[in-house]
Amino acid sequence: MAAEATLVVSPELVSFAGELADAAGAIIRQYWRKPIDVISKDEPGRPVAESPVTIADREAEAAMRKLIEARYPSHGIYGEELGHARLDAEFVWVLDPIDGTKSFITGKPLFGTLVALVRFGKPVLGIIDQPVLRERWLGANGCTTFNGSPARATGAKSLSEAMMYATTPHMFAPGLEETRFGMLRDLVKRPLYGCDCYAYGLLASGFGADLVVEADLGIYDYCALVPVVNCAGGKMTDWRGEELTIQSHGISKGRVVAAANDELWKQALEVLQDPPAAVACEETAGAAAPMRGRPMMKKKSLWPPLLVPSLLLGAATGGALAWLAMRKSRSR
Repeated sequence: MAAEATLVVSPELVSFAGELADAAGAIIRQYWRKPIDVISKDEPGRPVAESPVTIADREAEAAMRKLIEARYPSHGIYGEELGHARLDAEFVWVLDPIDGTKSFITGKPLFGTLVALVRFGKPVLGIIDQPVLRERWLGANGCTTFNGSPARATGAKSLSEAMMYATTPHMFAPGLEETRFGMLRDLVKRPLYGCDCYAYGLLASGFGADLVVEADLGIYDYCALVPVVNCAGGKMTDWRGEELTIQSHGISKGRVVAAANDELWKQALEVLQDPPAAVACEETAGAAAPMRGRPMMKKKSLWPPLLVPSLLLGAATGGALAWLAMRKSRSR
């Protein structure tokens, strides 16, 4: 069972999380597919430095914060748009009013409101709410539901059969992130883009998304996703295979991997880890025991298939030169 099952969230808190999503959704629907001013936020140092924000984002977060302050004034709040408060509290609500604002402002209903409750920095409850489609995933206490019915992650168990989502290929910074993602992209059956948080809901319900790999996420981007995926029987961690918490964000750097099952998760980590686990095993073979639980992978030698054509080409070239020399000597 997922680790979240050991951190019991009271029915009152589960119900209150739903109230927060309801309040945000009511506001967001008022602005859906209507003319709306878009402000650009500049975030230097990120692979995609510009991100949009609207009045819908801010009003939705303000409504959720008002409810928290009234009902649980001792709880902390970590919001994307309106700042943070009491982050040292035992319970902290992590809010992303519209995850996927670019989808929202272009009329694509694949954005979502993310509501998370973390206890001592660890996500213990998460909601992905799509207010236009009226779809909601809720993960807590070892169980994930989709519109009130149990949801279970099922999917491919090998990379070659996996359907993999990422919001955009541009979210991976040049260097390690871009390289590792490119390696993984070339191993899966199909890479797909553009779902934001919605992809994690699809994975949690076993609707055909097997793997989600992303980078450069904020705390508010992933805290709600972790309980939804893990409590559905999937596996979501950072690229090192470690838990995603508020405290670990500086180390994880917002690099996340979510898989429908442990087998697929392990295969993805083999590629994403730095250095890749398979390469590390090979380099230490003979000097130390291979990493436990990760099979050693042998590099295929490139010289045998290249050697034969080279020999044939050399022989042909040598024969041609000898023939030309013979013709030249006879003509003298």
